[in-house]
Amino acid sequence: MGQNRGGGSASVRILLVEDDETIRRSVGMVLERYGYEVSAAPDGLTGLETFRDGRHDLLLLDVMLPFLDGIGLCRRIRETSQAPILMMSARGDALDVVAGLEAGADDYVVKPVDTTVLVARIRMLLRRATFAAAAPEAADDGGVLTFRDLTVDTRGLEVRVDGRLVALTPTELRLLLEFVAAPGVVLERQRLLRTVWDYGWEGDSRVVDLAVQRLRKKIGADHIETARGFGYRFRR
Repeated sequence: MGQNRGGGSASVRILLVEDDETIRRSVGMVLERYGYEVSAAPDGLTGLETFRDGRHDLLLLDVMLPFLDGIGLCRRIRETSQAPILMMSARGDALDVVAGLEAGADDYVVKPVDTTVLVARIRMLLRRATFAAAAPEAADDGGVLTFRDLTVDTRGLEVRVDGRLVALTPTELRLLLEFVAAPGVVLERQRLLRTVWDYGWEGDSRVVDLAVQRLRKKIGADHIETARGFGYRFRR
């Protein structure tokens, strides 16, 4: 394993599931050059077995995979893990993108993959996951916000609905924290792309819409209103 180049770390493990051997090798080599430890699988079922057999900090999944496609693999992973998932779509097809995000993916890239964009997206997802994992325990009730049946501990980063602990992905948690920090305020999609997804450029607003959709399913749809043509508002 090489030196830590560009912010990677040999302790960060990435599972790459891609059926094209050339792409699998080239992407794996790029990630290793940036210091990441890479496990690779050529199909969805092997990818699922590899995921279950080890610890992985991030998953990079192709959409079109034999035996078990990337969408199905993403759903299976989300049954037991909230690890960041980045999907790769050969066409950037709208149906592929939407299906991946609905299945629980955090973001996507289009093949052929621009390696600088790929590494930037991976860094962003890892930063968000590290933020969620490293949060200190709440020392008192000062960081606990209550909105009807929803309780958000902004220090311990725990979310409960009717007292029941809700498991959120790092992306969903970051999105919810943006909302509860500004209840009643319409947050535009492009603003959320900047603050939650760390996009320094115009991003795909479908990423926001699908993440909001998943968040609504977990905390209750009535907590987040759609401001048509603008973005979303969190109800007090």
